[in-house]
Amino acid sequence: MIFLWSFIIGGLICVIGQIMFDAFKLSPAHTLTTLVVIGAVLDGIGLYEPLIDFAGAGATVPITNFGNSLVHGAMEEAEKHGLIGVVTGMFEVTSSGISAAIIFGVIGALLFRPKG
Repeated sequence: MIFLWSFIIGGLICVIGQIMFDAFKLSPAHTLTTLVVIGAVLDGIGLYEPLIDFAGAGATVPITNFGNSLVHGAMEEAEKHGLIGVVTGMFEVTSSGISAAIIFGVIGALLFRPKG
């Protein structure tokens, strides 16, 4: 049953993004930023963790989880280290994902030639 809920919740997040593209005519950058902020706000008010517990990968794979990770890391480190923990916590939690994106982007650029 977890696979079904994961598919449904992840699909709904993607549908929201597609509606933002089609109905509101938002650019990809605006849509991406809005979804990240939505994930951050949901984590800030304590609703994203229950969504992850319920939907698993359906809530952790979409871009909304990046906002969740930023806020979650900042809040954890703020409890330990105060104000400086807010900044370091965001980087600590998200650094592996950002590093992987940069590394795979460079590898892709080296291996493939753009058509144009």
